[in-house]
Amino acid sequence: MRVTHPFHPLFGRQLRCVGKRYNRYGKRLLLQVDDATVWSVPPQWTDLWDPDPEVIMGGGRALVRAVDLMELASLVRRLSDKLSSRPSKNV
Repeated sequence: MRVTHPFHPLFGRQLRCVGKRYNRYGKRLLLQVDDATVWSVPPQWTDLWDPDPEVIMGGGRALVRAVDLMELASLVRRLSDKLSSRPSKNV
């Protein structure tokens, strides 16, 4: 299968899938890069996944989807809240 995520280091490479795993984020494909290296990637980052209609309608103009930006904003907010709730260290 081919890695299709534009920012992934293996973008465009055709690799052999040697297995599947599941973690708390969902399904992961195990792609063999060479004899000693296997990378774990979500199926959405490969050509096995149907393209997202929002990406198709955007005609390749947008680098991210609105849902991805909202998820990123939520992550930043959670991390920021965590940092602000830590007790400050006086040096």
